[in-house]
Amino acid sequence: MAGKSTVPRYGDLITATYAALKILGGSGKNEEINEKVVELLSLSDEVLEIPHLNSSLSEVNYRLAWARTLLKKHGAITNSARGVWSVMPEFSNVTTVDGNAIEKARHKNGISSKDAMINDELEDVPEEVRPWRKKLYEVLTKMDPYAFERLTQRVLRECGFTQVEVTKKSGDGGIDGTGKLRINGIFSFNIAFQCKRYQGVVSSGDIRDFRGSLTTNIEKGVFITTGSFSKAAVEEASSPGKQQIDLIDGEEFITKLAEFGIGVKEVTDYEIDEEYFAKL
Repeated sequence: MAGKSTVPRYGDLITATYAALKILGGSGKNEEINEKVVELLSLSDEVLEIPHLNSSLSEVNYRLAWARTLLKKHGAITNSARGVWSVMPEFSNVTTVDGNAIEKARHKNGISSKDAMINDELEDVPEEVRPWRKKLYEVLTKMDPYAFERLTQRVLRECGFTQVEVTKKSGDGGIDGTGKLRINGIFSFNIAFQCKRYQGVVSSGDIRDFRGSLTTNIEKGVFITTGSFSKAAVEEASSPGKQQIDLIDGEEFITKLAEFGIGVKEVTDYEIDEEYFAKL
């Protein structure tokens, strides 16, 4: 069984992340960048499924989150409010970066995941691993499964689904609820969803079981988990010739809770200018 020692080092991931953005045309979202890095480094499914402790991320995706942040601190890339990362104009003619040098600078300047968390230097912490997300993940994984289904029902309604109902039936592989998705007020689709309150990786077999439970009147399936999806599961969900399944993993689910303010609220803080008071 693969262990953390088989996961690429931060330096290698930093170099590959920058290369991925260049290949993508200079910009990309997290999942696009991650997929390209996996391709560039030829990472196996076994390595990709190694979980990171106390988060819904895999170990690889956790390190990739830090790789993007360290590249940003280096001044090579930036990110927009919409979550799109892009190469800075100053680096437009730079074809590659030395990830190992950036990683060494991280330790030299005192920026590390542990120090940033302890000192609450949240500007130095990737969005995906902020303390509040870790806490919310723990809350979600400890919820009563039926309560989690009701929470999923609320999230889907906020996303634009109507007539969302929980089926009240239990059993892995089956449908947990149904609803309708209306697009532009004209087109509507019958949807069915399964929500898996899960600390781990959803397999391709889970996707196949869910697809097998969909009746002929269901036009779209949605699989929601507090965990993550294996590469094989993602491929199975979008397999040509089969009914397509949309996937929402733990990180996206937490993002939706924050976006709609469901059970969480943004807190505004203040930075104290001690030098100002000292000079009065």
